[in-house]
Amino acid sequence: MNKVLIINASVRNEKSHSRKLTRLFEENWRNKNPNDTFTFREVGLEKIPAIDENWIASAFVRPENRTKENQLGVEFSNELVKEFKEHNIYVLGTPMYNWSIPSGLKSYIDQLMRINETWKFRSGEPDGDYVGLLENKKMFILSSRGDTGYGENEKNEHMNFQTTYLKFVFGIMGIKDISIISLDNEEFGGEIFENSKKEVYEEIERF
Repeated sequence: MNKVLIINASVRNEKSHSRKLTRLFEENWRNKNPNDTFTFREVGLEKIPAIDENWIASAFVRPENRTKENQLGVEFSNELVKEFKEHNIYVLGTPMYNWSIPSGLKSYIDQLMRINETWKFRSGEPDGDYVGLLENKKMFILSSRGDTGYGENEKNEHMNFQTTYLKFVFGIMGIKDISIISLDNEEFGGEIFENSKKEVYEEIERF
């Protein structure tokens, strides 16, 4: 049995195309895997606090030196990290905002990016050699974007700070099995966008 965590990052609700993708994914996955369980984490419509000085002071305490008092700055972060670790499949729905990701999603990632929790330095000292601590995880990134051509070797690849960043940062945590499905052409609308939706919906239904 899989434990699926669905993460929605759009600041829009019913008009959000990335939310439509995660709903379609959920419906399709439930039909094929009726025993799997689902948890939902909202990072777009609900505020995820940004990290601050108190967070940093708490997060960089070595595990053997942690006390209730010196961990007060990461209480909410601990909840998010625990939830994240408890699941083995992640479905992340996110729009592209200004060629990157929504601020709520960035705050969520900052809360998850915890030394000695989701990643560590191989030697135990800052050496640039990162080791992910999350094993046997699978992630689906369902993105929506106004333009097109953001894939590898495409015209707008150099402007894609959305899926390239997400793949990199979650890879640092140890998640290497990542599938990216992108719905493009929203700003063009009409037949072009409808064709894009048809292709992406069919791709999601194959999982």
